[in-house]
Amino acid sequence: MAEEKGNLFMQLIFMFQAAAMQQMGKVINPLTKKIEKDLNQARFSIDILGMIEEKTKGNLSEEEKKLLDHVLFELRMNYVDEVEKEKTTAEEKAKEEKKTAEPEKKKPKKPKSKKK
Repeated sequence: MAEEKGNLFMQLIFMFQAAAMQQMGKVINPLTKKIEKDLNQARFSIDILGMIEEKTKGNLSEEEKKLLDHVLFELRMNYVDEVEKEKTTAEEKAKEEKKTAEPEKKKPKKPKSKKK
């Protein structure tokens, strides 16, 4: 019975890991067959795992604790990476928009000389 509960706990961890990876756009959504990104939802999935870590402190086997620690570390690093990518993309987009919004600077025209 204890082993079965341990397996269920690990499946719960894997379920939230898979969801977060999908929500970060790291893996294809098996239902839509598309890469989808929702960083707010990914953050929520990671936070749930963090809450599970807090609530189960002292009640996990060594194997369960190592798995949860590893999964949380991996997800948090990937999340930071995706947030940084979005920030960089947004900055680049803003620079491009600024470039296209600024009128081109024209060189002053030389006055035409009048012929006599």
